[in-house]
Amino acid sequence: MIAPHAPVTDYATVQQQANALLGEERFGEAEALLRAALASGSGPIQLWKQLVFAVRPQGKIAESRQILEMIVSMVPGDMGARFDLSEILLLQGEFARGWREYRFRYKMAHTTMIGRHVQTPRWEGQPIAGKTLLIHDEQGYGDTFQFLRMVAWARERSGARVILEVNADSYALARRCAGYDGIIPFGTIPPAFDFHCELMSLPLAMGLQLHDLPGSTGYLSADPARVDKWRARLASLPRPLVGLVWAGRPAHANDARRSMRLSDLAPLAQDGITFVSLQKGPAAQQSATPPAGMALLSLSDEIRDFEDTAAILTLLDVLVSVDSSPVHLAGALGCPAWVMLPFLPDWRWLLERDDTPWYPSVRLFRQQARGEWGPVLQAVSAALGKLREDAR
Repeated sequence: MIAPHAPVTDYATVQQQANALLGEERFGEAEALLRAALASGSGPIQLWKQLVFAVRPQGKIAESRQILEMIVSMVPGDMGARFDLSEILLLQGEFARGWREYRFRYKMAHTTMIGRHVQTPRWEGQPIAGKTLLIHDEQGYGDTFQFLRMVAWARERSGARVILEVNADSYALARRCAGYDGIIPFGTIPPAFDFHCELMSLPLAMGLQLHDLPGSTGYLSADPARVDKWRARLASLPRPLVGLVWAGRPAHANDARRSMRLSDLAPLAQDGITFVSLQKGPAAQQSATPPAGMALLSLSDEIRDFEDTAAILTLLDVLVSVDSSPVHLAGALGCPAWVMLPFLPDWRWLLERDDTPWYPSVRLFRQQARGEWGPVLQAVSAALGKLREDAR
C-alpha cells in the first residue's frame, strides 16, 4: 500500500493570515497558526520571523532569541533579524555581542538613508593620539542624553582631539558636559577630522559592559540662571512636587504600548501632593482636564526647551514618567525619576529589576502583563504616599 502524501502547507496563505492577526495584536492566535505551519521544524524564514513577532510581545524573550539566532545563522545578511537580535541581547544584558549586532541598525532597507555617510573610517576604540575624532549623535533625544556620558571616556581612550556634534535642541545642555575639545550643532560644517563615531557606537568601540556602569553620574547640569527662574516660579507651591510625563513621542514605534493618557493617572491623585506637568506635544492639551482630586499645574506652554526641563527637574522631588526623553535627562542630571515601563520594555531597561545600572537616581515600575497599567499605577501611588509622609 502506498502511504498518502502529507498535506502541503500553503505558506503564502499562512503568512497572510498571520500578518492580519499580528496587525490586530492577536499574538496568541498568530503564534498558534504559525506553530502549526512550522511544526516540522522547517519552513520559510519569513514565517519564522513572524513567529518572533508573535511570541516576543508575549514576553517569550528566550524563545525569540533562539529563533533569531537560527535565522541569523541561516541568513547572515538579514539585517532586520540581526537588529532584532541585538535588542534582545542588550535587553538580556549581554552587551558584548549585543553591541556587535547593534551596529547593523543602519543596514536595513528603511534606515540606510538615515546613517551618516562619511569618507573617514569609524573609530574602533584604538589609540589615535594626534588625530581628530568626530563624535556625532543620532536617533532620539533620550539616546543623546544617555550616551553623552561616554564622550569623556572616548577622549581618554583615544587620546584624540574630540569634536562633538549634537542636535540643536540638546546643544546648550551638551555644552556643559565634559570630554570634548570642540562642540558644534548638527547642520554646522565640522572641522577636518580623521575618524568618526556615532554616539551610540561608542559602546561597541569601547567594549562597554554592565559592570562599567554608571561611570560618572550627574554628567549633565542645568543652567543656573534657568534654575533661579524656575525656583521663583515654583516657590509658592506646596511640596512634595511631582513632575508628570504620561506620553512619549507619537511617532515612536512602541508609543502605543509605552504611553498613557493623563486620565489614566487618576490613581496617583492624592491630597498633599502638587503635580507639575512637563508634558510636551499633542498630549499636553490633556492638562486642561486633570483627574479629579489631582492638584496639577501645567508648565507645558512655559517650557521652551530642554534647558527649562532640566532646570525644573532639579527642583522637583521626583519625576513620574513613561519611557521618554525627560527620564533620560533626569537620570543624566542625577535627579530622581520613576519610570512606568510596558510589559516588553526598551532594551536599555533590561529585565526583572526595579533599578537601572544606567542611572542610580532612577527607579523602575514594570507592567507584569501586557497592557495592564493598573498594578503599576497602584505601586507608584503607594510610593508617592510614602514620599508625602516622608516630606512632613
